[in-house]
Amino acid sequence: TEVTEKLEEVVMIWTKQIRQVLVESEQIRREADDVGPSAELEHWKSRMSSFNSLLDEIKSSRVKKIISILQAARSKTLKQWKELDGSITIAANEAKDNVRYLYTLDKFFGPLANASPVIMEHIPSLMNTVCMIYCTSPYYNTSEHMTSLFLKITNQMINTCKTYLCEG
Repeated sequence: TEVTEKLEEVVMIWTKQIRQVLVESEQIRREADDVGPSAELEHWKSRMSSFNSLLDEIKSSRVKKIISILQAARSKTLKQWKELDGSITIAANEAKDNVRYLYTLDKFFGPLANASPVIMEHIPSLMNTVCMIYCTSPYYNTSEHMTSLFLKITNQMINTCKTYLCEG
């Protein structure tokens, strides 16, 4: 029972740390007003990396051994652990899925940033791709995500026009 108590303390510390990561990942991002759409892709790539690292740690042999011992001891801490494990898995899947979908927009980011204001030729394809993401993504199809993406696309268009005007 002494070993079980020590292991439960360890799991409770991990639980607290994982909860903190989840809370921080759900907080509203602070971004510059003129940030472009590539920042959205970078955000999700970073988030995917963080959650995948966390999943790798959770699936490590050391953690599995501790969880096995606590399962054998019928520890009450495992209920919270399983819930958090599920939450981390969902967050990792969301980030991975969002990166996959946002990569389909990546080919538009360069032309959008480097073109003259005659970027109109890219807009129909860009909007079709955004529509495809909205219609097929299980995670990214929220108004919050779409608003953020459209804001960044608009910012990039404005920045491109400003640059063009200042150079001309």
